[in-house]
Amino acid sequence: MMKLIDAHIHLDQYQDKEIELMFEGLDSIESLITVSSDFGSCQRNLLLSNKFHKVKPAFGYHPEQSLPSEDEFYRLIEWMKRHRDDMNAVGEVGLPYYLRKEQKVSKFQYDRYIEYLEKFIKLAKEWEKPIVLHAVYDDAPVVCDLLEKHSMMKAHFHWFKGDEKTVSRMIENGYYISVTPEVVYKGKIQKLVKAYPLEQIMVETDGPWPFEGPFSGQRTHPEMIKESIFKIAKIKNLPDIEVSERLLENTKKFFKI
Repeated sequence: MMKLIDAHIHLDQYQDKEIELMFEGLDSIESLITVSSDFGSCQRNLLLSNKFHKVKPAFGYHPEQSLPSEDEFYRLIEWMKRHRDDMNAVGEVGLPYYLRKEQKVSKFQYDRYIEYLEKFIKLAKEWEKPIVLHAVYDDAPVVCDLLEKHSMMKAHFHWFKGDEKTVSRMIENGYYISVTPEVVYKGKIQKLVKAYPLEQIMVETDGPWPFEGPFSGQRTHPEMIKESIFKIAKIKNLPDIEVSERLLENTKKFFKI
């Protein structure tokens, strides 16, 4: 049986019953890297990891939302410090590209997002944890600058989109990417997979985010990454089983599972 790891899912955003049903049918899924969005999300993911051994939590603050106050931010940081042995990664963290695009972030606020991200990077480096990043398009070079500044190598750019120059820089630095089921039907993601070394690729769902194409109308489920693997294998002109095994090994190595 093909063994898989969903490298990025917001499991805490599913209902309890959905999660129970999901784990009843996850024979092929070895682990789920469950990323967090805020303090409450971190707490729920910790509880889920205590209940389900396949859940490997990451703790952080998603950037595509209002900035936390300084007190709220450092309350989260102190909680993460207490629970750093319980987490597999710092994340999801990054910069608010889509909020900026909608002109909902001022220059002052953007600088604060950068300040908070740099704090997360420094902690991930100190704790020897990988970092899971939301950093797309013109935010990605800014994040690369921060990672290079702190010599942070264990970086995972989830659902990445960006220019060829940044892609080359990420490859050279050894950063990982993960691709969603969009790879099955979107040419720009297929192009990224073709360019990126297989040994630096993982697969994810970003569930419960919904997908189109053959997944239209379906509730996002970790089993969808099988179709991603089949497509990646076709792009790389390699056997399905070889690609699945290499992606599995990549993810285990990156997250120390």
